[in-house]
Amino acid sequence: MAIVVIGGHSRSVGKTSVVAGVISALRHYDWTAVKITQYGHGVCSANGAPCDCATADHSWAISEERDRSGESDTSRFLLAGAARALWVRTEQGRLAEAMPALRKRLDQSRNVIVESNSVLKFLRPDLYLTVLDPGTEDFKTSAQQFLDRASAVILHEDSTTRGTAWQAVSLKPVANRPVFRIAPPPYITPEIVEFVRSSVLLAMKADSSREARSE
Repeated sequence: MAIVVIGGHSRSVGKTSVVAGVISALRHYDWTAVKITQYGHGVCSANGAPCDCATADHSWAISEERDRSGESDTSRFLLAGAARALWVRTEQGRLAEAMPALRKRLDQSRNVIVESNSVLKFLRPDLYLTVLDPGTEDFKTSAQQFLDRASAVILHEDSTTRGTAWQAVSLKPVANRPVFRIAPPPYITPEIVEFVRSSVLLAMKADSSREARSE
């Protein structure tokens, strides 16, 4: 099983579109697609609605998407060709509590693609791509924390001519990493697809070698 993680420095920079694009281009890998959402105070992780009952049983929830209309992010994953799509919701800082249950759900998956930064605290993926848009000022703490683990950068090219809106953010951790420039739409290029495909194949070969040695 290969694990691919797609992160980004802020909301609305195209993370979901990149995930859906990878799934569509490489649907024969039978992806289990996962979206992780961490809610702030006062929002219930059980259903995403406003909530004043942040008790233990509301700290996290995992649901499997069935709708293929494309109206939600996880529905878009199914529409793109994912074998399964899961939505993980947790209170801020409590993703660790959901991880054992999530791991069990992923055990039988052929390949996994996750939209998240924070999951890197608990998973060591075979490939981590981060989506950066210099025109979007916000830069999540989680994106900064794991920037040095990025295998490559997907960079919004249409914003580069205007300079960067980021303050006190260094890109030195990814200075020597591959950069794939995009001008949305689309959010995926043939080069990105090939990069993911090669990484998945390498992960599969490594798994096969480990299994052969264990036998």
